[in-house]
Amino acid sequence: MVRVDFWEKPGCGGNARQKALLRASGHEVIEHDLLAEPWTATRLAAFFGDLPPAAWFNRAAPRVKSGEIVPEDLGAEAALAVLLAEPLLIRRPLMRAEGRLVVGFDEAVVEAWIGLGRRSAASPVGEGCPKGDAPHPPCPAPT
Repeated sequence: MVRVDFWEKPGCGGNARQKALLRASGHEVIEHDLLAEPWTATRLAAFFGDLPPAAWFNRAAPRVKSGEIVPEDLGAEAALAVLLAEPLLIRRPLMRAEGRLVVGFDEAVVEAWIGLGRRSAASPVGEGCPKGDAPHPPCPAPT
């Protein structure tokens, strides 16, 4: 069992599925509100490692989906400024365990890192909204 600090958007169905998988795999999940966290550029950037700035963004965020923000057009400094100003744009989850920081929920990465136990590959959890791209009401706002 590994303790996983898990920064999420409260009420997000995708994050709920990810936490459930981690817990079913025997891990202790400590939840944190991604939107309320007092981020600094240095602290947030540590989760991104060598990923390009475009990979730091939540592709389901309304301003990204609408094309108002084009992550590929932003350098590291500008991307961090945008993410700090509007944390809803940060790709989720952010996770910390065993001295490592990770952005996003790539099951293969998480499996290799801390293990996910035995589960069917036919029902991957992955990233993104479980409601898909079909029109739907917004996910609940954080309380």
